[in-house]
Amino acid sequence: MLSIYHQEFEPPLLLKDFIKCFWYDRVDFEKLPDGLEMVPDGYAEIIFYFGSGCSILNDGKLQPLPSPFIIGLLNHPITFCSQGMFEIIAVRCYPWAVFDLLGLPSGKEGVQTFTHPVEQLQPDLNDLINVGRIEEAVAELQHCFLNAQSQIASNSILFRAGAAMSKANGTLPVSKVADAAYATVRTLERNFKQSSGYSVKDVSGLMRFEQVRNRLLTDPECNLAGLAQESGYTDQSHLSREFKRYSGTTPAAFARIARGRRKG
Repeated sequence: MLSIYHQEFEPPLLLKDFIKCFWYDRVDFEKLPDGLEMVPDGYAEIIFYFGSGCSILNDGKLQPLPSPFIIGLLNHPITFCSQGMFEIIAVRCYPWAVFDLLGLPSGKEGVQTFTHPVEQLQPDLNDLINVGRIEEAVAELQHCFLNAQSQIASNSILFRAGAAMSKANGTLPVSKVADAAYATVRTLERNFKQSSGYSVKDVSGLMRFEQVRNRLLTDPECNLAGLAQESGYTDQSHLSREFKRYSGTTPAAFARIARGRRKG
């Protein structure tokens, strides 16, 4: 049996501008004694887990986490630890969407706990997961977020800005993002700081990093100089600095690992 089984579910049409996907993981931590590493990307995750407890490795110490919890925008890899078989149902949100949908800042502290009525889904989701009804659990979570989406305006500053940034894969200058949101740069930055703890430039950088990371996973032989140009970096050195900032390794080293896994 694989140590990790991963399945993604497309969001309903009304949620596509807020949520990248819903996903399910089954993780066998008996086969992952060093834990499960998560690298940064351009999303915030709302995570429900089932099974034994979950902790994050923080400065060499294990910090227990309740279910659910939020992973905000990360600026470095983090490691999760548990025991035995462990299951997850999660929502991968665009970083501005957690605030728009739930009124919660996704924050820049990385992993954080929160208080919100969405927590009340835990018992029902647990019952469904325990009997293997994964798709029904995902459908219940989708229904909750559809209800939240119906309460917000699709012309909010965050929504318009986020849609423009997503379409451009994080390559738009801040002034252009502000134009797309019909807001001043100052107002836009204030909204982003409030919703995600990051600036527009920071979020754009994470979006570009994710695009590069995904490209290297699917095409580890690609030319890094060309990839830097395609992704909106000034040059390959700029790409390497930003990639190492978020992942802890260089794109060349990441590509070598990806090549080895494909051959294996």
